Amino acid sequence: MTTATNKILVIIPTYNEKDNIEIICSRLRAAVEDAHILIADDNSPDSTGEIADRMADADPHIHVMHRTAKNGLGAAYLAGFRWGLAQGYDILVEMDADGSHQPEQLPLLLEALSHADMVKGSRYVPGGSVVNWPKSRELLSRAGSFWTRLMLGIPVADITGGFNAFRAATLSAIIPEVTSVGYNFQVDLTWRVIQKGMTVAEVPITFVERERGQSKMSGGIVIEALLKTTAWGVSYRAGRVLSWLSGPVRPA
Repeated sequence: MTTATNKILVIIPTYNEKDNIEIICSRLRAAVEDAHILIADDNSPDSTGEIADRMADADPHIHVMHRTAKNGLGAAYLAGFRWGLAQGYDILVEMDADGSHQPEQLPLLLEALSHADMVKGSRYVPGGSVVNWPKSRELLSRAGSFWTRLMLGIPVADITGGFNAFRAATLSAIIPEVTSVGYNFQVDLTWRVIQKGMTVAEVPITFVERERGQSKMSGGIVIEALLKTTAWGVSYRAGRVLSWLSGPVRPA
């Protein structure tokens, strides 16, 4: 397993997650004892930041990044990635604070990272599942993944999923080019990895809808992401057509 020889950092963005942050960190510390945790808090008004500070004081594996405003999930992750790379971590992981990503399944992602540059915990490969979601939300999620695969030609079943593990070298190569900060951020990361010719693996996970607190997701955010993905896809395919049309002319 990769945990024996690599420094692992799990980045957990938070905004008003006071009911969840202690539980998820405790489960994570039990699941992967060697892992470090970076809580990237977007100035939560509900005392999440204070709880995180208290945990960090008691456990040297827990670190806290206090951000000044709620600037989006992607911005929090990018800040966490840069911090982790500067600190010399070998493996960096994205994980939600609300328990939807099961810390007990993280070893599966870490194991798969031994033969991939990025590993996605997938709801939509054989063995993956979603628990406690209304069918309407699952259908929207599946449709979004299908549309993204169609537009970008990416053979990834759960491209919008946010439970992801990266080699440090993978992130170093892609984050200067990542431009998304919202729901499309996960698509952006995966798209950049594939564009660099690197390997993306998927392992099945069980995604469990949060039991405490309120979801930050909305239909408008998803639609915005799909529109951006469509624009990327049109640009990508147009570029390929132009490249083919302007290819070398064979001698008569």
